[in-house]
Amino acid sequence: MLPMHALLDELRALEVELHHPGVRCNPARLEALLHPGFHEVGRSGSRYDRATLLRYLGSLQQPAQVESGNFAVHALADNCALLTYTSAHREADGTLLHRALRSSVWLKAPAGWQLFYHQGTPAPAEP
Repeated sequence: MLPMHALLDELRALEVELHHPGVRCNPARLEALLHPGFHEVGRSGSRYDRATLLRYLGSLQQPAQVESGNFAVHALADNCALLTYTSAHREADGTLLHRALRSSVWLKAPAGWQLFYHQGTPAPAEP
């Protein structure tokens, strides 16, 4: 297992890469980053599987501007880590909308880390 600060840096970079599909992340890269068993419970409460997410991310003409921060990592096993953070979408006028608390379970595969599970929970607007 990597030292915690190195693990945090690596998983944060991978997570942020997924925020910008088509810009930083092409379809082949998306497939490599998402574990075959990937599933998600979105901020809306809807459930998504890997195929649905790949289709959705691949269809985006212009991905939302995602602001993320407050990243923390917790090693669950040598090949498993929980990444938590906050996110919001930045509108053209600078307004932050759709704030969420996020958690992602990453599994270490022979080819590298893959996102196995992701959940978003609505967060209150900041004052």
